[in-house]
Amino acid sequence: MTTGGAPRAGAAGRLPGGPALPAALLAGLLATGCGASGSAGASGTPSPPASTTSPEELCTRIVAHWSREVLDSTAYGDYQSMGLSNGQYEILRTVVDAARIAKKRQGADAADELIGREAAEGCADRYRSGGPTEGPWQ
Repeated sequence: MTTGGAPRAGAAGRLPGGPALPAALLAGLLATGCGASGSAGASGTPSPPASTTSPEELCTRIVAHWSREVLDSTAYGDYQSMGLSNGQYEILRTVVDAARIAKKRQGADAADELIGREAAEGCADRYRSGGPTEGPWQ
């Protein structure tokens, strides 16, 4: 030991306790689970995993967001820059086309409501069977 109270590396450059000290620290960290979700709690039973967003809900959110963004635009933009798959982009185009008509006939509030409703329905249809099956961007 040193006069400062902190352990000092020995002649071989190791801390007192040898290789067993790092192994004991690692074992202690693994035993406590480091607070990771899904790890075992004090009772030994797994804790529930962190909340996740379903693909359907994520699709609805992103399609509705971008539909509102492009509603007053003449162009849709690039689906990849929006973070959409090709299938989600098709839903967006359908939603925006319907929202433009609703906005002309019934006003902006009606168009906004339609966007939320149509995005949810389109995404529900798309993910009803668990998700797209024709490649990563379908």
